[in-house]
Amino acid sequence: MSKKSNSLTQLAIQRFKKNKLGLVSFYFVMLCGLIAIFGYTIAPDDSMNANQMHLEIHSKKPGFSVLMLTIPSKEKKEQSFFSALFFGKKNTQTEIPIQSYVIKGNKLEYVNYTDGLVKSIDVELINSNPKKYIQEKTFYFGTDKYGRDLLSRLIVGTRISFFIGFIAVFISLLIGITVGACAGYFGGKIDTFIMWIINITWSIPTLLLVIAITLALGKGYWQVFIAVGLTMWVEVARVVRGQVMTTKQQQYVEAAKVLGYSEFRIIFRHILPNIMAPVIVISAANFASAILIESGLSFLGIGAQPPTPSWGAIIKNHYNYIIIGKPYLAIIPGIAIMSLVMAFMMIGNALRDALDVKN
Repeated sequence: MSKKSNSLTQLAIQRFKKNKLGLVSFYFVMLCGLIAIFGYTIAPDDSMNANQMHLEIHSKKPGFSVLMLTIPSKEKKEQSFFSALFFGKKNTQTEIPIQSYVIKGNKLEYVNYTDGLVKSIDVELINSNPKKYIQEKTFYFGTDKYGRDLLSRLIVGTRISFFIGFIAVFISLLIGITVGACAGYFGGKIDTFIMWIINITWSIPTLLLVIAITLALGKGYWQVFIAVGLTMWVEVARVVRGQVMTTKQQQYVEAAKVLGYSEFRIIFRHILPNIMAPVIVISAANFASAILIESGLSFLGIGAQPPTPSWGAIIKNHYNYIIIGKPYLAIIPGIAIMSLVMAFMMIGNALRDALDVKN
């Protein structure tokens, strides 16, 4: 039985590998996962939430470059390596965009980027080595309306959009599989009661239900994760219920009952492992739905709260820039959302074909 199971698994993997679009989508999702985990190590702005503001250079086009004077702070904040790696650095230094600079004695004179005024600071403030603290900085995706690096905000924002899929799908699977399996296996009044709850939940628009749960739990990305997961279990439960109702008539289930196995063991050790193919496909689609729902909530202002970067919130802050000649501020995060959602949908289609026993 073990060899049979392994051969079927290997056959499904081989079918999946033959689907080039699904395979490319899988690698893209894995890349986004690595970016979500280690985003601060590759983001140009590695401060917490990539929140280094330069109002003097707000809303600049992609590829914009400027001289940046960095003035370190005398205040030092202790931070562990892992904290900086996963949550960004506690930034206390000051960055000033400048046009040019010159050193005169113990003074460093620079021309302010915005108004062209000449200002000066003591060389000692930058440890007597000013050239180390004056470098040309390029904003490859431009800057947002607060002068923050848009590329860094997108990289760090990947974490919100990516992890909401995992957490929401995990919650939906935990509830949906349990509820659906119980309804399909026991039937009768239990099935009637569970289906009544499912139909009521199904009849409420998903976005409105998520908004209601989010407002009840409070604003924040963890609340959004839970809210989205609590609204996505219905579809999983319906599919699992139907599969269990069909599978419980199989001979191996009847044999397990004759052998005196407990109902819990029959459901979770014998039935569920044999009906996971459609559940896996639904999970891939739910990943995409969770990303879209979170983006919509952030756009409405009840998702991840500032300064936490979120793709939906970036679009919300800049959608009105589309009509004033700077559409890239909203289009770039929109493309990021579209790409990740499409990747999960392509993976779902590839899994459906790979797990189809008729092929």
